[in-house]
Amino acid sequence: MKTLSKVITLSAILFTLPVLANSNSDALQQAADHHIRSEQNKSRDQFRNPVQTLAFFEVTPSSTVVEISPGGGWYAEILAPLLAAHGQYYAAHFPANTSSDYYNRSLASFKEKLASDPIYSRVSLTEFAPGNSDAIAPTGSADVVLTFRNLHNWYGQGGNEGMQAIFNDFYNALKPGGVLGVVEHRLPAAQANSDWTKTGYFPEQLAITLAEKAGFVLEQSSDINANPKDTADHPRGVWTLPPSLRLGEQDKAKYQAIGESDRMTLKFRKPVAQ
Repeated sequence: MKTLSKVITLSAILFTLPVLANSNSDALQQAADHHIRSEQNKSRDQFRNPVQTLAFFEVTPSSTVVEISPGGGWYAEILAPLLAAHGQYYAAHFPANTSSDYYNRSLASFKEKLASDPIYSRVSLTEFAPGNSDAIAPTGSADVVLTFRNLHNWYGQGGNEGMQAIFNDFYNALKPGGVLGVVEHRLPAAQANSDWTKTGYFPEQLAITLAEKAGFVLEQSSDINANPKDTADHPRGVWTLPPSLRLGEQDKAKYQAIGESDRMTLKFRKPVAQ
């Protein structure tokens, strides 16, 4: 009877695992299909692949998630409904006391979004202030920290030293075993010696080095958001491509055919203390 009981228990586990995986995929897809999402944002799913990306970063409806610099809220439109019932969403936006007009406008616009629908009522608006981990979320509280296409901006403002402080903040916000998910415009290795800091692209190896210095372990990289058509060599950098199309009508069809940028998708893990 004991042997039979073990077989039954093992069978139950084996049958349950795919069901749980499918359940999470369904929840992510339902969030991506939520009515709160604008049609304009949905049109970019073909390039940003939110369902696959969030699944890769192990985001579930019960996760505590910190999104760093959520901007206009492209991912907020997915994360807010996904986490509304059982999870926690910290949106770490620009500091309220900033003197930057751009930061103030962006923060005000994001606050308007949060006030626009009850689905955002449980979103915790926090601040991303490099060097102040507690402003992001309570220390050691997050299952997942996410950053989408921000590294190039931060590097331009603080270089290696400033970036290291930022990765340290991410490390402090995460629980042991938590995930740091990074998506960023990828600079080809062959262009590492170019003046890449003005292009919007970022060296993948530098991102890995900074994360590892903070204590993270690179667990896996993915081509979910890769685009082999993108050479990362454009007159206006990454902003030459959609959705920005900084050249206007000049060669517009050419850049639309390329699509959005080639992006690295990196999953780091905060080690569990031994």
